Amino acid sequence: MRNTLRLLPLSLCIAIALPAMAAEDDEDWSLCPLRDAVPAFEGVATPTTGNTKTRIQQPTDLEGDALQGTENADTLVQGNVRLKRGDQFLGTDRLVYNQTTGAYKADGSVRYQDSGMRIVAKSAEGNQDSDTHQINDLQYQLMRRRGNGGADRISLKDDAGALYGATYSTCDPGQRAWELRAREIDIDMAKGRGVAHNATLRIGHVPVLYVPWFPFPTDDRRQTGLLYPSIASSSRNGFDWRQPIYLNLAPNYDATLYPRFMSKRGVQLGGEFRWLYEQGRGTVYGSWMPKDDLPGRRPERYLNDLAGHPIPGATLPDNNRGQFGLSAVHSFDPTWYASANLGWVSDTHYLEDFSNSLYGVSNYFIRSEAGVYGRGRYWNAGVSADHYQLADYTLTDANLPYDRLPRLFGHWAQPYGRWFEAGADAELVHFQHAGYTGQTGQFDGTRLDLKPYIAANFDGASWFLHPKLAWRYTAWQLDNAWRTQAGIADTSPSRSVPITSVDAGMYFDRATHFRGEGYLQTFEPRLFYLRVPYSDQTAIPLFDTAPMTFSWGQLFRDNRYTGADRQTDADQLTIAATTRFISEADGREKLALSLGQIRYFKDSRVFIPGAETPVAQGKSAWVADASFAPTDRWLINGAYQWDPKIRGQDLASLRARYLVGDRGIVNIGYRYRRNTTFNPAIPGSEQDLIKQTDFSFLYPITDNWSIVGRYYYSLLDHKPLEEIAGVQWESCCLAVRAVARRYLRDRTGELNNAIQLEVELKGLGSAGQKSERVLRRAILGYDRDDLYLVPPRTVSQTVSNGTSPSTDPTP
Repeated sequence: MRNTLRLLPLSLCIAIALPAMAAEDDEDWSLCPLRDAVPAFEGVATPTTGNTKTRIQQPTDLEGDALQGTENADTLVQGNVRLKRGDQFLGTDRLVYNQTTGAYKADGSVRYQDSGMRIVAKSAEGNQDSDTHQINDLQYQLMRRRGNGGADRISLKDDAGALYGATYSTCDPGQRAWELRAREIDIDMAKGRGVAHNATLRIGHVPVLYVPWFPFPTDDRRQTGLLYPSIASSSRNGFDWRQPIYLNLAPNYDATLYPRFMSKRGVQLGGEFRWLYEQGRGTVYGSWMPKDDLPGRRPERYLNDLAGHPIPGATLPDNNRGQFGLSAVHSFDPTWYASANLGWVSDTHYLEDFSNSLYGVSNYFIRSEAGVYGRGRYWNAGVSADHYQLADYTLTDANLPYDRLPRLFGHWAQPYGRWFEAGADAELVHFQHAGYTGQTGQFDGTRLDLKPYIAANFDGASWFLHPKLAWRYTAWQLDNAWRTQAGIADTSPSRSVPITSVDAGMYFDRATHFRGEGYLQTFEPRLFYLRVPYSDQTAIPLFDTAPMTFSWGQLFRDNRYTGADRQTDADQLTIAATTRFISEADGREKLALSLGQIRYFKDSRVFIPGAETPVAQGKSAWVADASFAPTDRWLINGAYQWDPKIRGQDLASLRARYLVGDRGIVNIGYRYRRNTTFNPAIPGSEQDLIKQTDFSFLYPITDNWSIVGRYYYSLLDHKPLEEIAGVQWESCCLAVRAVARRYLRDRTGELNNAIQLEVELKGLGSAGQKSERVLRRAILGYDRDDLYLVPPRTVSQTVSNGTSPSTDPTP
């Protein structure tokens, strides 16, 4: 042959035409049958890798029956043709090719395959010289992601083509729960664009959506256009429609607009701009609502305090409501980089009014931070600044943390030989406060904290001994407001104390049996001695320091405070032990028990009045942690603290998890914490801080039907915090979720009711409110990956400053 027959370039057109409109393929296809719309070809291996770049460099192999004709004849005929190039395969029963005109025709069982798709067609014809091609009556099956369909006819000339009577679905061919059909789809491969004409979405045999004209991308190149809308309804917002509009501005930056209409509130416009370059990336986002009707419906919620008294100077935040956020990072070199996370909201009610979960209610400030940071083999350092904005209308600026403008910090730790290590921690901070008026109890100041240390790490196969000697020097420089408000003349206090600690432990193990199963049991005793002499710190302010919550980790720390404004004095010994039972059959830890207590040899004289009670000589509360996995499906975790001084519990926590089948889960939880600073003489003081129960589940009734629910209840407040009940039906390619929610809406304790309906066409998109995100947050293990890999996505979407690029950050 004069020219090698091209391996049907139309296959590229098919592979990206209808499937290009599909969503990312991260769906659960476990309910799908193990069969393809186009079965594997007999005698042809299914490729797993391959792309256009590698194919061009590879030769084409041609096999078939003997040619019919001569070298001088115009037309060549060959039967049982099989062409191979890299991962591509083309086969047909009969191929007729005219060497003079370049015309060809393939009849009977036309088969094409590459690493991305598989095609069968009745016939194919075209002309090599004019680069025109046509495939008739074809079916295709995608290989790299689920999807199949067909077309009556596909034609292509150069880089442009069209599909006629095309279909696409991710369903099994025998159970077509949904299908997308289009009368014509025009493809421009050079521009990476496609346009579907007269497209119809059918669920079953019922058409539910008709789109006369729909553009979409056909490759990885981003294209300006509409994204899938978000549609919801609630008693607060009414009918809620948000229509994202994507703007492809340049290869390294883009933007998305989020116009939103809420029938009971008004119109909101949100936007997001992203950029990417070799040294960094960033995102800036925001939203603006010129007029919000929500405050006007309940003005007392904005003009009165929680007791119902008018707030002097308060006005309705009904005009120009919005938020702003910036997240960016820039690398100077492999050692140093700069980052910024900035946030702002227009009013203290904003997060509550534009969020539908407990997360929006619990954030009481917006934190903005920017800095330059570096990291080496034995050190890390940085200079940063942060600022806090109040986002809780029940508080005042006086409740905000101090701004650190700026903060310089560094850490150095370097080993010397096999056993020894030297290092230092250093911090220099200037504190300012947003509520500083000279009469509010706040003042400005600068603090220098230095902590050099030397340590030894003696480790053996079954033991360790880690002595450490540190010296902590801290100095403050305070403004005159400290002298005026605290009545202390010294505005330059300092503190210098040595810190001595010894951490030692041993490991014992033995083989044991229980109920016929073999286990490796370990016993791990541990001692931690801490010695810090007393230093009077009553003349030192509190900028960023508070007592830590007493826990297992607190047993082995050299300070029970966060921040450097307080350094505990101590003469104490921690006695602790852990035992584990590890299955010899599979290496899994079946049982782990830990128990520890601190012995105080003398009273600790350093404490923060009102935030903690003095630590007296004697014994601390017993701290116990336990983890028990009786089977592969059960996991029980518990924590308990019992204080011998009051002969009662300080903390109790229990969580049990049971996995049901391949997808179901049941969670049971209980949490209790006593207020260790409780004083019955102080009005409003509560003996208990937390007392809650939590029950959630995803229970499959059949392979298709399952029920979901959550009951999160506060025993102290005698009211639910969140209630969820729902049912979901899921097949191979279609899922429907109906969920009823009752949840804590605002800081006044008011509950809101909502009903959410979501219809998901797997591989294409979903319509309705994103109930799956709500369920993943409320039911730990709703997605099995959340149990072992990462927290639910909705939790991680909220950035460090408490805001989100979404105009409804936690719907």
